[in-house]
Amino acid sequence: MMTQILTLNKWNPERDYISRAAEIINSGGLVAFPTETVYGLGGDALNPESVKKIYAAKGRPSDNPLILHVSNINQAESLVYMNDSARKLAKIFWPAPLTLVLPAKNIIPSTTRGGLSTAAVRMPDNNIALALIEAAKTPIAAPSANLSGRPSPTDSQSVYNDMNNRIDLILDGGKTGIGLESTVIDITNPEKILLLRPGGLSRELIESELNTRLGIPDSNSAKRSPGTRYRHYAPSLPVKILRNESDLDLLDIKSAGFMGIHEINKNFPVKIIFDSPENFAHGLFAGFRELESQKISCIIVEWPRDNSGINEALRDRIKRAAGE
Repeated sequence: MMTQILTLNKWNPERDYISRAAEIINSGGLVAFPTETVYGLGGDALNPESVKKIYAAKGRPSDNPLILHVSNINQAESLVYMNDSARKLAKIFWPAPLTLVLPAKNIIPSTTRGGLSTAAVRMPDNNIALALIEAAKTPIAAPSANLSGRPSPTDSQSVYNDMNNRIDLILDGGKTGIGLESTVIDITNPEKILLLRPGGLSRELIESELNTRLGIPDSNSAKRSPGTRYRHYAPSLPVKILRNESDLDLLDIKSAGFMGIHEINKNFPVKIIFDSPENFAHGLFAGFRELESQKISCIIVEWPRDNSGINEALRDRIKRAAGE
């Protein structure tokens, strides 16, 4: 199939373009669209055949659950059994890069849930995404719109590079704002809420609203979140983590690219330096894609020096890209 790209106004999405995309979703097709985190690859979450197409387009293992994107809390209530803690977080934060894992209702096909008894839901903070969900009148299952294991796309060109001839349509809403995927928490047991995947909403903000610490998942509960069981976010070049500048002496930097916040006193052939953790997060995946296009042998990525705020999610993505 030929993949079409439609460029939309991110503040006031064109209704005819949204209607065309919704028709594709309703007919079982696939549409890539922007969220505040990364671009998602969307299909009808309640149509098992559509969901199978998502897995096939990405080359994604079918036991890796998908996030269901909704346009309001009532829609989420129709999909999962929400408890008071989940409702509280949804009312405070949504729309936001926060995904809640809860017991699934039977309306959600097992295919969408990766065979699990739970499902992951979130309300994206993006006008195009919300308009598409509302027009389609169905929750949209949407992992990141890239080939499985590749860096997540933060612009439409990256989606096209991975998904051309695999999906029907790309809605181009410009570059995404955050650049890392949503934070995923398991809130099936309100007495023991778990952080399954750090992301665009910090642990500190969630914990301050819940007035409790988020727990650490075991191997079984971690499976309830996408992006936790397989190598993810990796460019085609090897990724090596620079935890201490003294470690540079152990690395061959003559043909390596560097990405990080601090200016390293070494002659890398190519460097990408960010001026803040937020910009590092925003540019991590795009930086991976840029560096892999250069004539270098590997990518050396600076390890964030603390684990606060967005740095926790940065560390997670860097480790997974390096295969740790």
